[in-house]
Amino acid sequence: MQVFLGDPSRFGLPGCALTIGNFDGVHQGHRRMLQRLRQEAAGRGLPTAVLTFEPHPREFFSRANPPARLSTLRDKLVELEESGLVDYVFVFRFNHSFSKMTASEFIERVLVKDLKTRYLLIGDDFQFGTARQGNFELLASCPHFVTEAMPSVLVQGERASSTLVRQKLAAGDLEAANALLGDIYRLSGKVMHGKKLGRTIGFPTANIHLPHLKPALQGVFVVQADTPFGRLGGVASLGLNPTVSDTPDYKLEVHLFDFSGDLYGKRLTVRFLKKLRDEARYDDLATLVAQIERDAASAKTYLTSLQREQA
Repeated sequence: MQVFLGDPSRFGLPGCALTIGNFDGVHQGHRRMLQRLRQEAAGRGLPTAVLTFEPHPREFFSRANPPARLSTLRDKLVELEESGLVDYVFVFRFNHSFSKMTASEFIERVLVKDLKTRYLLIGDDFQFGTARQGNFELLASCPHFVTEAMPSVLVQGERASSTLVRQKLAAGDLEAANALLGDIYRLSGKVMHGKKLGRTIGFPTANIHLPHLKPALQGVFVVQADTPFGRLGGVASLGLNPTVSDTPDYKLEVHLFDFSGDLYGKRLTVRFLKKLRDEARYDDLATLVAQIERDAASAKTYLTSLQREQA
């Protein structure tokens, strides 16, 4: 899979079978769309391509209160590549000038001129252009490519969507979120230096950088982390850490069981297996430590039972 940032016309790529979307959290609906795109592309002798945006348009229009992100751009690209269904990904910068592009300009400049679209597959609710004036009918009227709409994909009776995944994660319903995703929900990031408080209370943590302001889930979780040393079990806190911090920045802190290596600067992928509880503020450090001990014990019990099930 090749990723292109900026003006794609300079790469001299051939025509493509294209789909467009934010692909925030590559869920079952996205996967079904990519499968159909691959089938249609193969019948036409075309490569498959995804057009996506950074930042998420809703982040651009709601900077004061952006929506929760399911995945970083990096994680999104990893998931698209893992699908094995995408040849090209075009990442367009969503900025002021792009937001002012009319629907007709988007078709002529982006789809026809830049991407040389020959086949276009969109979701059944897709709208585009300034004031969201573009729709399926306008795309279908373009003679340069064939346009088809993908019907909604239902998972356990509900329409698979990034919005629904966010709702399930916010409610702590990891089982439902994972069913919609078709995989275990995960976040990745580099381990940064923090206050190093954890090591002083017997629970050293890997503090993972979150590039976006608001995560899709909060609380204390049983996790597995993919590290340079293999996949390790642990317990993680994702939130504001109100007992020891008064900043508005969200933090992902992971305590890995039976591990003492150096992870600074390393990238970890954290897989969220089970929510243990919501985040809480404690009156003193001793009360917090006692709760962390209980959380760690619960996480170890869960991981042990999971290993038995998988044996």
